[in-house]
Amino acid sequence: MKIIARHFTADLYNCKYKKLADAKQLEDMLRSILNDSSFHILKMDSSINGTPGSGHLALSALMQEGHIVIHAYDNLKYVAADVFVCAENADPERLFKDIRKYLKPDKLKTTYLKRGDFGTITDMKPRTKTKVAPLRRINNAGARVVRMLAHRKRRR
Repeated sequence: MKIIARHFTADLYNCKYKKLADAKQLEDMLRSILNDSSFHILKMDSSINGTPGSGHLALSALMQEGHIVIHAYDNLKYVAADVFVCAENADPERLFKDIRKYLKPDKLKTTYLKRGDFGTITDMKPRTKTKVAPLRRINNAGARVVRMLAHRKRRR
């Protein structure tokens, strides 16, 4: 036994999904994704802290295979997600792709950990990725080109 679980965390920025404060719809989305992925849900719970527009929604799903926790801040269009799957061959990233499709963030930062990795105890660094949606990447590149051209024009 090398790895007993996989732990995946994500920060989703500028989510396009309009109903981040709607606990029922987010719970339905998560339940559907977990059922489609053949996970066995033991318990699902949600709570709203504050008011829509100024608080956040916490949604958790306890599964036979692990857990998922989602914190959605509708006023910030921000979601923090945590996926922990207790299986050596688990792929929490695949499960998270469906959540990402639903929320449609502009920017995504993820961290992936192999939990209980008894084989390589000296290498404890997590793998981190940052992804920017293609449209945002084009806008960022366009802004850099405009700044570069303006800078050249000023130098003349």
